[in-house]
Amino acid sequence: MRPVGPYTPVVQAGNTYFISGQIGVDLDTNDLVEGIAAQTQQVMNNLAAVLSEAGLGVENVVKTTIYLKDIADYALVNEIYADGMRGNKPARAAIAVADLPKGALIEIEAIAHKT
Repeated sequence: MRPVGPYTPVVQAGNTYFISGQIGVDLDTNDLVEGIAAQTQQVMNNLAAVLSEAGLGVENVVKTTIYLKDIADYALVNEIYADGMRGNKPARAAIAVADLPKGALIEIEAIAHKT
């Protein structure tokens, strides 16, 4: 995984893992995929990949923050997010923002815990 800035994709502090915000960048090409549905699915894939690299899964996620370029996308994002979380329902916030890196439409950051 290649970050788009000077940061680490995941930082462990004890049994808690802080996952940096993921945007809808195809990990093979480093290009942003097009459209809110495709970007949301890619974000969920990227989040799962970062978790996996840390020996975790979506079931370990306890908190997420979703940043949306357009809050009108909230319902569609919810559907894709729910599928990607596979039944896990962590605490969550969703925030509309003016802009995101690389012109992304969505970014999701997470906190995970492993016992």
